[in-house]
Amino acid sequence: MANPTVLVTGGAGYIGSHAVLALQDAGYEVVILDNMVYGHRDLVETVLKVELIEGDTGDRALLDKIFKTREFAAVMHFAAYAYVGESVSQPDKYYRNNVVGTLTLLEAMCDAGINNFVFSSTCATYGVPKQIPIPEDQLQQPINPYGRSKLMVEQIISDFEHAYGLRSVRFRYFNAAGADPQSRIGEDHHPETHLIPLVLMTAMGKQESISILGTDYDTPDGTCIRDYIHVTDIAQAHILGLEHLLKGGSTEVLNLGNGQGFSVQEVIDAARVVTGRPIAVTIAERRPGDPPILVGSGEKAQRILGWQPQYAELKTILEHAWQWHQKRHGGM
Repeated sequence: MANPTVLVTGGAGYIGSHAVLALQDAGYEVVILDNMVYGHRDLVETVLKVELIEGDTGDRALLDKIFKTREFAAVMHFAAYAYVGESVSQPDKYYRNNVVGTLTLLEAMCDAGINNFVFSSTCATYGVPKQIPIPEDQLQQPINPYGRSKLMVEQIISDFEHAYGLRSVRFRYFNAAGADPQSRIGEDHHPETHLIPLVLMTAMGKQESISILGTDYDTPDGTCIRDYIHVTDIAQAHILGLEHLLKGGSTEVLNLGNGQGFSVQEVIDAARVVTGRPIAVTIAERRPGDPPILVGSGEKAQRILGWQPQYAELKTILEHAWQWHQKRHGGM
């Protein structure tokens, strides 16, 4: 009997590509659908070595063709725009891609009889947290169009379950970080907005300094605290979520977080130790809409899926990211 095949949308991007690796390691066949706006063709061709269909989730004719010519056990959906600032200045782009694109994908899936869906959601659906660590049942009040677009999709998924029997696992994750422990793939955004890559690029001399956006938050050192979760741990959760659905498990909404947070200053200090290099800092104004603390409870995912983060230490996350950045960007 052939191994089940999974369609991974956005599989040429950061988190999606790590999920593809995890799927391959677990014995699944994989097809990637990616519009390549942010995907990395070289990594698909040289590392992942799976079929890449270049196209958009909003292209219904393409989706119908894909689903007619192949048999899929499930869809893992990572394809989304995810820059918070850009979502504020270009909300139409985010609602069209993240909401309409996903709606089109779900319609095509249901028409093709595919009812297992693993969705990449976000802690941004919670907005400013009322409770730390954040549980899944906390009220969702997103404060930017990116978070709202993901919440809209979550609501659409629920409606599709009631109407069409779609079953899903929705993962709301916190700050994805790190890289494949073997440095096969890693984080490489253009533009880069994530703290850890920017800190490491500063250590490499690729930029002069790292900006700390606000030092007057109500936290021990005045800088924002975030829950950094290793991208390989996120990918492994997706395998467990997929297997939960394939065994007939019920729809679940699960946070992926380590339950502990590190401040911006702590990340910079730890990066100085890991890299052995000076990292210059500049102090800038707060970024609008940044909560002081975002830390998620991963207890439900651990209880329901048996998920256990393997790389929860900040030092380990930084070490894997540093190995990757040196390989990718020639940091010596």
